[in-house]
Amino acid sequence: MARSAKPPSQPNVSAAETERPPKRPGMRYAGFTEGSVGRHLVRLGSFMAMGSLSMNFARFAEAIYLGFVGTEALAAMGFAFPITIFLFAFAGGIGTGASSVIARAYGAGDRAQAARLVTHAELLVLIVGVVAGAFGLVFAEDVVALLGAQGEVRTMAAEYLSVYMLGFPLFMLSMVGSTLLRATGSAASPGVVMTTGSVIQIAMGPLLIFGWLGFPELGIAGAAWAYVASRVFSVALYIVILVRVRMVSWSLEDLGKSWWAILHVGGPATASGLIMPVSMLVITRLLAGHGHEVVAGYTVASRVETMVHMVLWSASSSISPFVGQNWGARNYARVRRAMRLANWFCLAWGVVTFVVLAIAGDAVVRLIDPNETVRAVAAMFFLIIPLSIGFMGVMQVATSCFNALGQPLPPLTISFARSIAFYVPLAILGDYLWGYVGIFLATAFSNVLLGILAWYWNRVVVKREIAAAGV
Repeated sequence: MARSAKPPSQPNVSAAETERPPKRPGMRYAGFTEGSVGRHLVRLGSFMAMGSLSMNFARFAEAIYLGFVGTEALAAMGFAFPITIFLFAFAGGIGTGASSVIARAYGAGDRAQAARLVTHAELLVLIVGVVAGAFGLVFAEDVVALLGAQGEVRTMAAEYLSVYMLGFPLFMLSMVGSTLLRATGSAASPGVVMTTGSVIQIAMGPLLIFGWLGFPELGIAGAAWAYVASRVFSVALYIVILVRVRMVSWSLEDLGKSWWAILHVGGPATASGLIMPVSMLVITRLLAGHGHEVVAGYTVASRVETMVHMVLWSASSSISPFVGQNWGARNYARVRRAMRLANWFCLAWGVVTFVVLAIAGDAVVRLIDPNETVRAVAAMFFLIIPLSIGFMGVMQVATSCFNALGQPLPPLTISFARSIAFYVPLAILGDYLWGYVGIFLATAFSNVLLGILAWYWNRVVVKREIAAAGV
């Protein structure tokens, strides 16, 4: 069977991606299209894990600092967390869309188009970040009140968010910047920058929270200011790196086409990312009905679990630039091998997570808050949820692959099914039957079910698309 003239994903992308000059003889933009598949994935995943873990360790350190302030401060962070995750969806969505089109352009050998897309993506991010941050600044206190925060907890949550929103545009620029660097073949620099920024946040936290070394004692707002300071550094360094690797174009030519190409994937990816925070708002409201100590216990446990889950997130996110470049280069066998390796790793890591948290989880929670209710809630969380996160990783691998191929609707469908069709109804039922334990059971069941369904769907689509290409 003859090869198709275009890769199967080509009809899903815009003219901004397809109007590219052919590779000239001797032109080499190998990126991730040559060499060991496993080595590339390990390099991508390990540096991303380093950066992601450092960011979550900074959040964990933040929780430790606020534990000294009091259980109310931890509960306030619990109410603020769904809102910050909601805004994170905008950064994740635009980053996903930009990574998809940039990786395919880079894999096909068009560096000029890749650089133009990088610049246009950052402009889009800045505009969206300013608008979303302003919206959050105005309505943050109203939202935490709707979630059930009361009294001092409500005041502290609003105080934290009022500072966080000021730095949100910088947060978006730094998050998308790391995605763009990986899409253009840079595995190490995003992780290094994220780690350095996290070190700055950890160091600045106690200075601004407790007023050490002559700094003002700002309490929970100091935690937010430390985070903003780390983002200022990260954005500055990302811009320097992008300029040095010549991935910045000062031309605004085809800006509209670039934004359309990015939003073709990024729009549904943002919508997909917004679904999870909506479900988290519901879950937080359900937990609030059991008291602020239960919310605090859930906050601490989820912070610890998120640290180990970041390894899975790093593994799944490494699929996007790898698949994008190899799909653009028509290296389909490398795509299939990468998917198998990533899925097996996710399942194995889920088992490791369960064992580690079952053994050491309580000791970690005790460091943050010795409150008995907080520890009991966290212990039940660690017993039920960690074993299922391997399947969540498989689901994330599938969605990353779909987005890399320029097919954003399957990830949106998967996210809606996981969060709205299954998770929220099951959590409400579980809460009615067994209280917060039922909510945790609903989380685990949803992870397993949607992980299996997403894996199967992705496998069928990739096989079909490769067959359509005549390979």
